[in-house]
Amino acid sequence: MKSTINKMFLFTGILIFSFGCIPQRQYEDVKKKKEQCEEERAQLKTEKQSLEEKNKDLSESIRKMTRQIEGLVSDTSIMSNSLSKLNTNYEQLDKTYELLLQKNQQMLNNSTDETQKMLSKLTAAQADLQRREDEVKKMERDIEIKRLEMEDLSNKYSSSKEEIAAKDAKLLELQSILSKKDSVVNALKTRVSAALLGFENKGLTITQRNGKVYVSLDESLLFSSGSTTVDAKGQEALRNLAKVLEASDDVNVMIEGHTDDVPYKSGGGAIKDNWDLSVLRATSIIRILTENSKINPKLLTAAGRGEYMPIDGTKTKEARTKNRRTEIILTPKLDDLFKIIESN
Repeated sequence: MKSTINKMFLFTGILIFSFGCIPQRQYEDVKKKKEQCEEERAQLKTEKQSLEEKNKDLSESIRKMTRQIEGLVSDTSIMSNSLSKLNTNYEQLDKTYELLLQKNQQMLNNSTDETQKMLSKLTAAQADLQRREDEVKKMERDIEIKRLEMEDLSNKYSSSKEEIAAKDAKLLELQSILSKKDSVVNALKTRVSAALLGFENKGLTITQRNGKVYVSLDESLLFSSGSTTVDAKGQEALRNLAKVLEASDDVNVMIEGHTDDVPYKSGGGAIKDNWDLSVLRATSIIRILTENSKINPKLLTAAGRGEYMPIDGTKTKEARTKNRRTEIILTPKLDDLFKIIESN
């Protein structure tokens, strides 16, 4: 999916470079793909939080299973002791039964009443013996059931541990890549700031947000009013930036032109409106960046926002001055992160 997005950005950049303007539909496509990237980044953070919550739930389940297993082991031990006692009693009753049989045989000739008493005792002993045999069998069945339950819990416990280990490994991998990305962005901002040190607060600002580095250049640093030709100072700044980008083959570069909301007076020329002006300014900057440099053109994209993304929406002179700008947006590639997302 991410490969397709990169191809579309490349295709758009080639069209812009070839023809010098972006039709409305292509601009909307570029905008939509950018928004999708932002949404996927937010979704990644959500998935990370979800994995952490699932990890907590699985850990709690393991603790519960451990307590259940301990209870089953204790129950099994108690029941085994009870079974041993029942077997001992059974043997004693069996001996008593044999003894009664012998005495009964001796007493048959002595007294009918005594014989009846002995027979009653014998019958009671047989009934008690049968009851104890039934208890022993029931105890054996209960022990087997408990054993099977313990095996099942042990299997679930092992599966849970494996699942948690796999999710922990995936989470650590995601965290490692996110940390690496943040380090790359920080290092990139440091290199760009060092390269453009003499221009900051002189019509140029460098900020870092949403995992990207934004280099914003005022119109006064780059262009005369209504012009698409970059001034000498602006060319110097762009060449310094190009040296940084030459060594950053894992960074996508978006050049966005912005104007104020004052309608452009074309005078019948090739530039029809503010949108045309913003796009042509972006392509002019790309030409300077790639001139006599080793920057990979596949990483560059030119875009024009016209007056439709102002910094200040008021109608004052100061607001319009702020809005007339060019932004160079540096975005480190996230191929490793996208591969992990696609594998899930």
